[in-house]
Amino acid sequence: MKMHFCIPVSQQRPDALGGRYVLYSVYLDGFLFCKVRYSQLHRWNEQLKRVFGNCLPPFPPKYYLAMTTSMADERRDQLEQYLQNVTMDPNMLRSDVFIDFLKLVQLDTFSMATKKASLDILLPDGRSIKIEILTSDTAERVLEVVSHNIGLCQELLEYFSLFLIQFCKEGRLSVVKKLADFELPCVSLRSSEVENCKVGLRKWYLDPSLDARLMDCRTAVDLIYMQAIQDIEKEWAKPTEVQRQKLEDLQKEDNQTKFLELAREVQHYGYMRLEPCTCDHPEPGCQALLSVGNNEISCCITLPDNQTQDVIFQMDRVKCWQVTFLGTLLDTDGPQQTLNQNLELRFQYFEDSHWRWFVIYTKQAFLLSSCLKKMISEKMVKQAAENPEMQIEVPEQGKSKKYHIQQNQVKPEFSFSEAPPRRLVQLDDHHRNRVFLL
Repeated sequence: MKMHFCIPVSQQRPDALGGRYVLYSVYLDGFLFCKVRYSQLHRWNEQLKRVFGNCLPPFPPKYYLAMTTSMADERRDQLEQYLQNVTMDPNMLRSDVFIDFLKLVQLDTFSMATKKASLDILLPDGRSIKIEILTSDTAERVLEVVSHNIGLCQELLEYFSLFLIQFCKEGRLSVVKKLADFELPCVSLRSSEVENCKVGLRKWYLDPSLDARLMDCRTAVDLIYMQAIQDIEKEWAKPTEVQRQKLEDLQKEDNQTKFLELAREVQHYGYMRLEPCTCDHPEPGCQALLSVGNNEISCCITLPDNQTQDVIFQMDRVKCWQVTFLGTLLDTDGPQQTLNQNLELRFQYFEDSHWRWFVIYTKQAFLLSSCLKKMISEKMVKQAAENPEMQIEVPEQGKSKKYHIQQNQVKPEFSFSEAPPRRLVQLDDHHRNRVFLL
């Protein structure tokens, strides 16, 4: 599936010869990832072609005359699509040509040299371990170092990931984003501009039944056990009073296996909990708490009369979704480097015999989208395992975007659409370029 790459901003800069060039601000999951020139991306594409041949997505052509505004906007859109499409090939994602280029542009953008560094990694129980790495080490490499230090089996690394985690008021934790394998954690900590933020290790699967695959590794069991305890303490998972008492007894006995078996019966166990947000259901402006996991989006909605309503959206009934940014970026050369204002995730859901759009307004929209993608991929893998002869096609995922540029003010609107394996149909401008599935 495509990654959340976007290029909402580009700027003209003077070069050493008195001319001008365009610098593109590339965002990943709503955070500034790098700033890069067309010529750099063009050379990178040529290097990739030498390795992977003609299987690459189309790269926008060179212009030998001055570009008009519409041509510049078209190139930015094409570069964005290129970055999204090129990341769909897992072989490309793992290649040295791919990773080395992205490492270089991250370091250059944030003026960070390659050098030795100590990095604190937050464990699920709140403790931190210090590891020695290079500032140019990717999240994938850092995860390998962490796993070696704590004794986690290498074959189980796919079930864990590194996240940016923020310490909030009153001891609360907030998951800011999942780090992509090719991201540099040292750079991401600097570029995120999130206060009291650390790189944390957490399990990265949303199907609680997958716990069973980790039970033969003592360290893996320790990690998911620690995370289960923390999630219950933070009220991300909600045991009944009877379950809570049994869990406390098992914790005192240090019976991790039985504890985790019972924990899997607890409401919202293994879910990703998001920060309080707002939604348009059952009416606009309702406050909501979202927990995502086990093939569902669970919402605790506070109504205008302060009554609460629990609503569950099953992923089997979700047709597609879009992440859209409708905010304004100001002073893009300054400290503002995130797209976390006015983010919304809207999804189309089958209810009462017809399709409806539901909208969630949350600064964690990209994280929510990543969770939805994860649940779909887990279900597809499970279906393939149950029926080896079944062929599953991952569709081209459409998107829509509008840019409105006015001097130093940029007002981008872009959408990422993800969907289960069905056919996509892109409607025309008259229908606001929205992406639907049939």
